[in-house]
Amino acid sequence: MRYTHPALLDHLASAYVLGTLGGGARRRFVRLLRDRSDLQLLVAQWEGRLGLLASSVPVQKPPQSVWTAIEARTRQHDLNVKEAAPQGGWMGALWRRHGVLQGLAGVVLGAVATVALVAAVPTWFVSSDQVALRAGDKLPQAYVGLLTDAAGNGKVLVSSLRHGRTLTVKAIGPITLPPTLAMPAAPATSAGAAPQLVLWAVPADGAPFALGMVPVTGSAVSALPDTSEKLLLKVSKLMVTLETSATPQVPSGTVLFTGNCAKLW
Repeated sequence: MRYTHPALLDHLASAYVLGTLGGGARRRFVRLLRDRSDLQLLVAQWEGRLGLLASSVPVQKPPQSVWTAIEARTRQHDLNVKEAAPQGGWMGALWRRHGVLQGLAGVVLGAVATVALVAAVPTWFVSSDQVALRAGDKLPQAYVGLLTDAAGNGKVLVSSLRHGRTLTVKAIGPITLPPTLAMPAAPATSAGAAPQLVLWAVPADGAPFALGMVPVTGSAVSALPDTSEKLLLKVSKLMVTLETSATPQVPSGTVLFTGNCAKLW
């Protein structure tokens, strides 16, 4: 399954936050969540929505019958354990001591395992944004870019986690091309490739290189050949051109949008 369709990603993020996403689907989503800034933002948005919804529900005090039923079920188990355990003599003392030691060992091992797991994979328990907030940051460390047209209108938003290998490109404003540059409605023929919007990184001291395609509407996710930290560390500008080649090596078309590439840390 390709995790690039916006509606699918939004559905998975909502199910993940609600806790209804289980099995292999949840495990795959958790793996993607570690490196995908777009998924982390979706999860944070759903956590915000559902958190507000939960806070609007008045606190309900359970009736006494609920506590009575819980006590009856748990107390019966305790009574069975006490009846099975020796009560007197040295064997009873050994049984009680052994039970206490087992309980303490279980608590210690559980605490150690939990701490280790939280330290190793904190995003399993809280969202990446929450982890960043607790570390003193406002957002996860990422490279972002806002590209505008000649009039200064925002058109394209670009984001990638600092050590991630995917790039999210989202059209945030209506993209209308001049008639002379408009993309044809019909598919490309053998005479040439259909024009396409290409996102370029412009290093401060090097030649531009392509980062991926730009959608006219919605968002798209593309794989990077290396981490964004290595690719974008010295990139100060981004631009979008209209290219006719399916795999352009250098920008040759009209520059439509430009913007700065910024670091969020």
